[in-house]
Amino acid sequence: MCLIALSWKQHSRYRLALIANRDEAHDRPASPAGPDPIDAALYGGRDLLAGGSWLLASSRGRLAAVTNVRAGAAEGPMPRSRGALVREFAADDHSVDVLAALAPEAPGFGRFNLLGFDGTRLAFASNYPQFRTYEVTPGLHAMSNGDFDAPWPKSGHATRALERWLASAAAAEGRTDDDALAPLFEALADTTPAPDDTLPDTGVGLPLERLLSPPFVRGERYGTRCSSVVLVEDARLTFVEQSYGPNGLRLGRTRASFAIA
Repeated sequence: MCLIALSWKQHSRYRLALIANRDEAHDRPASPAGPDPIDAALYGGRDLLAGGSWLLASSRGRLAAVTNVRAGAAEGPMPRSRGALVREFAADDHSVDVLAALAPEAPGFGRFNLLGFDGTRLAFASNYPQFRTYEVTPGLHAMSNGDFDAPWPKSGHATRALERWLASAAAAEGRTDDDALAPLFEALADTTPAPDDTLPDTGVGLPLERLLSPPFVRGERYGTRCSSVVLVEDARLTFVEQSYGPNGLRLGRTRASFAIA
């Protein structure tokens, strides 16, 4: 994922609500969100090149998501894929305290931001600029390609859209049909570049900062591959994903709603 906005313990129905965009090369093979072919408890997209996932939920009430950290030149191949972090946490049965055990092996992954929800607690972990992990406090938060809660324009856009939606009648009524979720997917599909004076400096140069500044990145070879909405209630989890092809071509939409064991 390259943009995640979330609400944690701020809503009477949804203790965790998350919206996200995954940006990736369009020729990288992946499968859209669906049941995992190996672990029936897992649901989400799959990276068919290196394995793992960018966002996975579990019928046991767990969830994990990852973004890379943009800091100058790309790192090149690393010993392990970031997607393994997502799969291993979502498939696990330990609390978020297990994230601390990543410290020794964290340098073997590309720069990452990781979010883990164990059904009760929500935590963040990163290996850049050094390894750290801590619990997420209740509130609205964003995780993109910089520090957790870094005030990037697209992060603010996404958190405001999520806050508005959670205050809507649709959220209060528990509606998750396409019409009810339309405001969230519309916010995630925004291609408006941010003004230059609001852009972060991640060491990639101003032209690329501009290109990557909108919530939705539209491109022929690289861009937003999917938008996701995950809503976690006390006993039910809903996962809706819209897939995209090159230049923002709309593809299929997948949807699942399942009881939390």
